[in-house]
Amino acid sequence: MRYNQHTITMIDSASNYIEINKHSWNNRTDTHLKSDFYNMEGFLKGETSLNPIELELLGDIRGKSILHLQCHFGQDSISLNRLGASVTAVDLSDKAIDSARRIAEETQADVQFICCDLYDLENHLDQQFDIVFTSYGTITWLPDLDKWGKLISKFLKPHGKFVFVEFHPVVWMFDDNFDKIGYNYFNVAPIIETENGTYADKDATISQSYVTWNHSMSEVISSLLNNNLSLAKIQEFDYSPYPTFSHLVEVEPKKYRIKHLDNKIPMVYAIVAEKRD
Repeated sequence: MRYNQHTITMIDSASNYIEINKHSWNNRTDTHLKSDFYNMEGFLKGETSLNPIELELLGDIRGKSILHLQCHFGQDSISLNRLGASVTAVDLSDKAIDSARRIAEETQADVQFICCDLYDLENHLDQQFDIVFTSYGTITWLPDLDKWGKLISKFLKPHGKFVFVEFHPVVWMFDDNFDKIGYNYFNVAPIIETENGTYADKDATISQSYVTWNHSMSEVISSLLNNNLSLAKIQEFDYSPYPTFSHLVEVEPKKYRIKHLDNKIPMVYAIVAEKRD
């Protein structure tokens, strides 16, 4: 998840982005596990980590097989399993996956966790699923969305459903204070930055570099349409379910907006797509 946009120093090259980002997520994991943001205490007692947006899109998943992409340490994966789905989940960070397996064992969840670069998943998994799911700050870590679309199509059964919830690309155009446009809407180059703290605990005494990419709505939609998927639903939301940006106010429980922008910008969008025959 890319939430904190502070530019501290620059990395010389994005060519080794996988190693840079893997280290970044490994460095965050312990802090995230202890943070109020992830509420591990409540989660271990049975609280879901899923939001109403994705729960409505997923519908009844009892008996369904789900592939969860970029799962971090598996809270959503385990929440999906608690709803009756058979879940396989993948993430780049070995530290996060080790934690996910420990949490799954502690909660008696039946989830298979795979640690690999997403683009290398076909070398680790040979199975098709009823649903492929990914959410909130995932595609920003991927340079090539056509490869992403191919991967989704490959792992979906015919007529299988892709469920996707993501922060809106308009949000990523702004600087950290949401005062001006600081980033290009289109995917023109990698965004190479270093941050202090992390979105789950901005005061944490950690620092990590990362490489991300902005992806326009047309790039996202085209990557699906060009890879044998048909759009079934697309929605935009004028709030975020997470308090991850600057100057947020909670307008309703778990609905946050930028105070001085109110409901004037989209903050989240959701897509459901179906694999064609």
